[in-house]
Amino acid sequence: MAKAIRFHETGGPEVLKLENVEVGEPGPGQARVRHTYIAVNFIDIYFRTGRYPLPLPNGLGSDAVGVVEAVGPGVTDIKVGDRVGYLIGPQGAYSDVRVMPAEVLIPLPDGVSDRTAATLMMKGMTAQYLFRQVYPLKGGETILYHAAAGGVGLIACQWARAMGVTMIGTVSTDEKAEIAKANGCAYTIVTSRENIAKRVREITDGKGVPVVYDSVGKDTLMDSLDSLQPRGSLVSNGTTSGPVVIDSQLLAVKGSIWVTRPAMMHYITPRSHMLEMADELFGHVLAGRIVSEPKQSFALADAADAHRALESRKTTGATVLVP
Repeated sequence: MAKAIRFHETGGPEVLKLENVEVGEPGPGQARVRHTYIAVNFIDIYFRTGRYPLPLPNGLGSDAVGVVEAVGPGVTDIKVGDRVGYLIGPQGAYSDVRVMPAEVLIPLPDGVSDRTAATLMMKGMTAQYLFRQVYPLKGGETILYHAAAGGVGLIACQWARAMGVTMIGTVSTDEKAEIAKANGCAYTIVTSRENIAKRVREITDGKGVPVVYDSVGKDTLMDSLDSLQPRGSLVSNGTTSGPVVIDSQLLAVKGSIWVTRPAMMHYITPRSHMLEMADELFGHVLAGRIVSEPKQSFALADAADAHRALESRKTTGATVLVP
């Protein structure tokens, strides 16, 4: 029997329960993976609370690393003993072992530890698709990035620095501002005491920025729009404060603004493209341009406590579960 976090109803962290589950042999096109680290992402909270509906009961988590224990018929590019990570596939990463579609597994380079990789699968690949695909940065731009000290944010800080991009990052505290700056964020705005749009205009000599990456949503929408240049782009890549609702006329008033709400699934397929994205990400890691380690670790059984910490907005960087 394997151990897995399951939930039978939506609600607060208390609905997450550690249960015994049956894990059989992998079928055609599948592999069985024993996890070493499991990532906790804010999207997990959306599933737990029902913002993103799932059939119940269900598992939770989409992002983990581990070792392949067995492969099913027809699997040729993954073998027993391979270290792998994944970020897409069915929910259920909050477990010590599970059977997965082999096509979603990404081989890990020798120079990247499981511990590091656990902070990069979803978060590093998110930075890749935001910066290299959704609004492709070329270097030399000045951008606004919300939640710069979060799990994705700290990787984004380093990626921006590596590309020669000047990143203005919003944070909630002075402590988080120092962490973001240490990771390459050129300017920080402490939202508890500074006006975001006003500071962006000051930093950019009144011009504003060509793009805002906004994972906060409802609470930062107007500041994001007011920070953009005419014909600028708002990348609404998250809604931690609530959903974004925009009157299209407002976009015209604010400068003919472009808005996109990207989803990873539309940028990561087919498999060959996913592997190219991972190669670019791991290339930065192996070259020392991106350094990432978990900032908070919890036992698998304490997944509810991990969710409480994340929802409190007191965490920085990546949070992982250890089976």
